[in-house]
Amino acid sequence: MTNFSSLEEVLSLPTRKLVVASTEVDLSKSEHSIVFVLLVEESFGSAGGRAGGSGSRKISRILGFKIHQLMISLIIDIREMDIIDRFDVPYSAVALDITLSTGQRSVVQGIVDPILIEEYMRIVNTVV
Repeated sequence: MTNFSSLEEVLSLPTRKLVVASTEVDLSKSEHSIVFVLLVEESFGSAGGRAGGSGSRKISRILGFKIHQLMISLIIDIREMDIIDRFDVPYSAVALDITLSTGQRSVVQGIVDPILIEEYMRIVNTVV
């Protein structure tokens, strides 16, 4: 599996992902934020909303990034299913506008939820 060190690289992937952030994601500003990207592994037959479709979706990898004064650092890259299973998946995620460092805007599936980020960080602190 590919190694990712850049948040922009991960956000630009053509694969399905869920973004969970402590604040709005604007990589062109020097605001402090924590962003987790949950990479979704789709099974054959999965429907977009899952309500009438067969198949399932599961999280195959979680990457966490810390943004501080325009510096973005990878804080965790989780591939172990026993750890991934400890993370709550935000099934209420909606279209989320993000801004890349170039100022280009993009839309991903995600949610701004500082309380969920606190929960994620508690898990991270037990595994690093």
